[in-house]
Amino acid sequence: MTQDEQKRAVAREALRFVEPDAYIGVGSGSTANFFIDELAVIKHRLRGAVASSARTAERLKSHGIWIDELNNVDELPVYIDGADEVMESGAMIKGGGGALTREKIVAAVARKFVCIVDASKLVKKLGAFPLPVEVIPMARSYVARELVLLGGHPEWRMGFTTDNGNLILDVHGLNIVDPIAMEAQISQITGVVTVGLFARRGADVILIGAPEGIRTITPTRRK
Repeated sequence: MTQDEQKRAVAREALRFVEPDAYIGVGSGSTANFFIDELAVIKHRLRGAVASSARTAERLKSHGIWIDELNNVDELPVYIDGADEVMESGAMIKGGGGALTREKIVAAVARKFVCIVDASKLVKKLGAFPLPVEVIPMARSYVARELVLLGGHPEWRMGFTTDNGNLILDVHGLNIVDPIAMEAQISQITGVVTVGLFARRGADVILIGAPEGIRTITPTRRK
C-alpha cells in the first residue's frame, strides 16, 4: 500500500466511530481530507459537523455536509483528526497545516478523540517534526527568544497567517522528554496562543494505516 492508500484505508476505518444523528468534529490535513471524502458517503446519518479550519469547512461544504459553529453545539461525541507525529501514549504533535488552535479547542470539547495516521507518523519520541507554536504577531520575537532558552531553534513561518490572524513559529531541535510538562511550559509563555503539543488531551484511540492493514491503539496512560 502507498502512503495515500494507507491514509484512505484508515480514514474509512474511522467511520465506525461516527455516532448517528450527532455532530462530529473534523480535523485538518491530508488524512483528514480523506476522512471527509469517506464521511460524505454517510452524511445522511449526521446532524452536522464542526470544522477545525476554514479549509476543512470548505471541503465539508463541497460534499453537502452541514457545518455548525462549535458555540452552537451542546455535545460533540467524537473528533477525528490526523497528526504530524503521534506516540502510543496518545501524545502528539499537530499544526503542520497551521490549524492547531482550533484543532485543540475542538479536541478539548469532544468526548473522544480518534487520531488517524499512516504508519510513518507513529514515533517513539516526539520532536523530529518541528513543533508549531501559534503566537500573537507583536510577541513573535519575544516568544522566539524564550523558545531558544528551552533549547529550541524557532523559525518564523513567513508568509503564513492562521485562521485567527496570528503567526506560526516552527521549533526545531526540542528535546521533548515529557510532552505534558513541555506543553504546559510553552503555553505559559506570554504571547503564545497555542502550542502544537497535544499531550494533556491526547488521543483516546489511534488508528494506524500500515501496509499490512489497520492497527488500533487505545492508550492506557499518557506521559
